[in-house]
Amino acid sequence: MIGYTIVGTKDLTRAKAFYAPLFKHMGMPLCFEDAQVASWGKRDDETMPRFFVCYPFDDQPATVGNGTMTAFRLKTASDVDTLHDLAMQGGGTDEGKPGFRPEAYGDEFYVAYVRDPDGNKLAFACYDGKANP
Repeated sequence: MIGYTIVGTKDLTRAKAFYAPLFKHMGMPLCFEDAQVASWGKRDDETMPRFFVCYPFDDQPATVGNGTMTAFRLKTASDVDTLHDLAMQGGGTDEGKPGFRPEAYGDEFYVAYVRDPDGNKLAFACYDGKANP
């Protein structure tokens, strides 16, 4: 259903340094980059959604929308932990440490929330965290 997601940045070099280890862990290689944009995904697989970080095309400053978030579905809870750690090491900020959220999402949902250095919110989620530690 999702073809691609784009988030804005004020510093593409910093954004690439933040996102590269996350997408490497998720098996999403850098598939395109130029002076304006970087994209991760599989160049030869158009069924896989791509993720772009770029300077806004209207030449206005990048801003963050309140209530906007990109969630990445992962296979294991340990993937969630690893990605949260990588995000923190890469200059992200914590918006919710890895853990279960039974009061909101049920007993199996394991998730962590972070913001990238530009303030874009991300979630790393495993829908079967107890079965896949």
